[in-house]
Amino acid sequence: MGTMRRRWRAASALVAVLGLGALAVSAGGAAASGAGAARAQLAGSVPPWATSARFKRQAAGSEPVGFRVYLGWRDDAQAVALAEAVSTPGSASYGHYLTPQQFRQRFAPSASDVNAVEAWLRSQGFSIDYVPQNNHYVEAEGSVAQADAAFGTTLDEYAYDGKTLRAPASPLSVPSSLAGIVESVVGLDQSAELVQPEHVVADAPPSSGFRNAGPFSTFWADNLATVLGDTYPWTPQGYTPPMLRGAYGLASSGLDGAGVTVAIIDAYASPTIVQDANTYVARNDPSSPPLSNANFSQVVAPGTFRRPENPSQDPQGWYGEETLDVEAVHAMAPGAKIVFVGAPNNYQDLDAALNQVVDRHLADIVTNSYGFVGEALPPGYIKPYEDIFVQAAVEGISVLFSSGDEGDNSLVYGIAPTANWPASSPFVTAVGGTSLGVGSGDSYAGETGWSTARQTLQYVNGSPDHWSPLTFLYGGGGGPSHIFPAPWYQAGVHTDNGMRTTPDVSMVGDPNTGMLVGQTQTFPDGSCPNGGAVCYGEYRIGGTSLSSPLLAGVLALVDQARAEHGKAPLGFANPALYAAYAASPGSFHDIDGSTIGGYAWVLRNDYLNFLNSTETNPTVAPNGIVTSRRTLGWQGQVIHTGPGYDDMTGLGTPNGSAFVNELASLGP
Repeated sequence: MGTMRRRWRAASALVAVLGLGALAVSAGGAAASGAGAARAQLAGSVPPWATSARFKRQAAGSEPVGFRVYLGWRDDAQAVALAEAVSTPGSASYGHYLTPQQFRQRFAPSASDVNAVEAWLRSQGFSIDYVPQNNHYVEAEGSVAQADAAFGTTLDEYAYDGKTLRAPASPLSVPSSLAGIVESVVGLDQSAELVQPEHVVADAPPSSGFRNAGPFSTFWADNLATVLGDTYPWTPQGYTPPMLRGAYGLASSGLDGAGVTVAIIDAYASPTIVQDANTYVARNDPSSPPLSNANFSQVVAPGTFRRPENPSQDPQGWYGEETLDVEAVHAMAPGAKIVFVGAPNNYQDLDAALNQVVDRHLADIVTNSYGFVGEALPPGYIKPYEDIFVQAAVEGISVLFSSGDEGDNSLVYGIAPTANWPASSPFVTAVGGTSLGVGSGDSYAGETGWSTARQTLQYVNGSPDHWSPLTFLYGGGGGPSHIFPAPWYQAGVHTDNGMRTTPDVSMVGDPNTGMLVGQTQTFPDGSCPNGGAVCYGEYRIGGTSLSSPLLAGVLALVDQARAEHGKAPLGFANPALYAAYAASPGSFHDIDGSTIGGYAWVLRNDYLNFLNSTETNPTVAPNGIVTSRRTLGWQGQVIHTGPGYDDMTGLGTPNGSAFVNELASLGP
């Protein structure tokens, strides 16, 4: 562990770190633009997983492809320097954000550069689909054969992670006349599919039904059970919005996020989200307003693909994600406006959705509950996102990403402890997870870092006999980046090996102490009213997919408070978060320890088939119910909690009005 003291500010450093510092010009190479023509190689365009050992076959030339040719900002270094200056308390430029139009005028690629890219793409037989207002990319489509010829490579198929994925066999190249204009190409390789669900469906009925099995605690440890001689609290049934606002000290803040807009970026769009959220609010948070056209909207970003190479994949899973995100933001900021932006496929077009939100300034805060395991992506995929994050910071938009649900990745994936990207970006706020106890009266009963190891109750001759071996199950993501040095705002905390370290801040994420959500689902057991298969149901859920939207709601309260004091929105939050911690550590709950109220475990029941007790197993579920005990704040990973900043929970969790007021007071 070491502390990084130097300032990380030049865009050239970011470009160099990502391997995009120069486009190497070489003579010849495969080129449809003319034999022997000078070419400019796009460094970092071959995914690290596309190795000869994984090669299966050459991709069919007739296969359709859709892709985005990204153009970098004019004067990257100045864009990054400005992003830092407007976001850092104490800077003369703090809070002096640019409008999208001002950003475009100063940093967007020129129209002549866009025209040059378009003209070349058309000359290669591609059709042009879309160019956003900030000219950040040109979206095109064609065939694999056209891409092979145009980019001087061969698109092959590789076996990786149980999938067959397409990638270039050699670095992409473009005519030397486009060197310095084209930054990277996204979409020709299928790195994005590494995090996609594998279940492919032709349409999208409501999500498969899920029910939690009782008994439950209502408040932390108010229902105890003794199993094999030890006593444990039952898992909570699921915390409701009033319980979460109370536990985090925000129930009496007088703030509700009014005047602030929070964007949620996911894929697809649940057709029942409004009725589900309003049923949920009526049952669990009746003092809060329902969703309506005045405070909620769903949009699909223009320029996103709807072609055969991007079939619908598990939209039902995304319905649950959207439900969680919307209800979590509304739980903490019921007066805020929510804009849901859905890509029409899994991950392939989330970059376009994010660019749309930032370039149109559709929101003050953006929450993203997705990411990639580690940072094993081609740098050419990462850099365009980093550009968007820089634009967001310059415009005063807070961008949040979940830190991940597999801890430091070492125990789940067998890789070196590492942060996940995009959470590891120096220009986003990485939100980690905790296990939370909510006491009677919606009080704060304590928190641990979310790190769950599990033992399942084993039966012999129908009687409980022993626990299975302890195994790691899941936990909040954290740890060091392997590509980004520690940024300027982390200079005062201990980072891992002088690298950008995540998370920055945390909120409850442990599914065993999670939030109650409500969603229309498909229940095949005929348990819906009137024997139907589709109906509304509620269940407890967690993950840093919960932590990020909850924090987005809290930051909406901060922005509201800042507006009431005549201050600009918080914008890129990290410099302010670390400054607030340095000035007032008590504005954060310091998460250090592995018990809540003296308990190091929580007891949980689950239906073997996730719906009811009709399916049994004599070893683990003779009555159809699996009983397990699960750790709170298990310290068996490389990452761990400790006093002050740590790589499991970051600076800690918001401590009520002290947190809001400290952040609201920053700046002139």
